[in-house]
Amino acid sequence: MKTLRTYSIGFGISLLLTLGAFGLLQEHLNNQHTFPPHSAMVPILVALALAQLLVQLIFFLHLGDEDKPRWNLTLFAFALIIVAILVGGTLWIMHTLAHSQMQEQPDVRVEENIFPQPPDE
Repeated sequence: MKTLRTYSIGFGISLLLTLGAFGLLQEHLNNQHTFPPHSAMVPILVALALAQLLVQLIFFLHLGDEDKPRWNLTLFAFALIIVAILVGGTLWIMHTLAHSQMQEQPDVRVEENIFPQPPDE
């Protein structure tokens, strides 16, 4: 019975956090991106996502309820490091690609002499 109650509370909080994020974004779009401002949107959405993560860990994965929490915390920290490396690497690659695309690219047809111009007579 305790597990069903825990899952129900976790589901309710998760639902509220998800609806809060969607409602905030909808409000931002309905107000032509003026309220809340862009500078506040990202921190608020990140905070809601972190709160969602904590709710999932506590209410569904029962992190902290076990006899030996050190091993689970170690595994969780390792998983966070792996996720940070993946997300950071992805963002770095996307930034590098965007930076490379901003440079003026040479015309391959001219460089490789494809479709040469007919000689002037």
